[in-house]
Amino acid sequence: MPAEASASSGQGGAPALAHARGARRAAWTRAARPWLLLAPALAVLAVLLLWPLVRVVLLSFQNHGLRQINTGESDYTGLDNYREILGDPFLWKTVLPNTVFFAAACVFLTLLVGTLVALLLARLGRTWRVVCSTVIMMAWAMPAVTGTYVWIWIFDPLNGVVSGGLDAAGAIEPRETNWFTDRWSFYAIATLNVVHHGFPFVAVTLYAALLTIPRELPEAALMDGANAWQRFWRITVPTIRPVFAVVTILSTIWDFKVFAQVYLMPGGSGANPEVLNLGVWSYIQSFSRNEYGMGSAIAVLLTLLLLALTVGYVKALAGEGEEP
Repeated sequence: MPAEASASSGQGGAPALAHARGARRAAWTRAARPWLLLAPALAVLAVLLLWPLVRVVLLSFQNHGLRQINTGESDYTGLDNYREILGDPFLWKTVLPNTVFFAAACVFLTLLVGTLVALLLARLGRTWRVVCSTVIMMAWAMPAVTGTYVWIWIFDPLNGVVSGGLDAAGAIEPRETNWFTDRWSFYAIATLNVVHHGFPFVAVTLYAALLTIPRELPEAALMDGANAWQRFWRITVPTIRPVFAVVTILSTIWDFKVFAQVYLMPGGSGANPEVLNLGVWSYIQSFSRNEYGMGSAIAVLLTLLLLALTVGYVKALAGEGEEP
């Protein structure tokens, strides 16, 4: 009897083992299928993004100039580029303040204007909503290069609209006033440019989020005596907080790595060092001075700064979401 039981157990265990193996194989196939479908796109991204990023990091540890380009040799110097950059007062007194304060002002104003426009769109009738949406989308569709030259023309010291109007009012002398030589007025114009180009995305995105708020919530708050400001802070903001987080993160990334809006303005390409930000400084070090290792190190520092800000903001939002 024991031998028969053992044989019976062995015969029944083989199909069960085969079934378990088949189940594991099917589960592995289901898990691998999405990655197999994504493999072509991931391969393209690896070639177009990952390898250039790795190349920049490698160059940041080298003294790489024209001689290294011609000979193809690698002159690794370790952390020398980073030490030189971090020990340069120009970084801490000029470039980093320009980058951080300019980006912070642009993000704040872009979110403010975008939110106001989104609230306006939510209150307009269908016809005017279509008209306003079309107009603001034209501002978003305008290339950064074109928009920058428009703002340069507006503030042109001799023939610009602003200078001409202030000259007619007797407020300035156009031939003695150049808006692009002063650090503050330069970045004020750049801020107008960036906000004008960026607020449509925020406005349209937040307007779409406003449409998801149940109408019963603001109506109930209105019946309870809440004013418009209270309804906005107590109902609208908490309801669409995830969308606010997304547009804030995207605006932060875009505004910290602004290039064209600074580089194309008079003096922004290096003629006036007082207006350089990290992105333009990296470009000038690489392609104007042929110090590709130094320029790569600046680019890596900018990337690390963006990653730190983004991760910190995401963690702060996650912490708010976990609060009871």
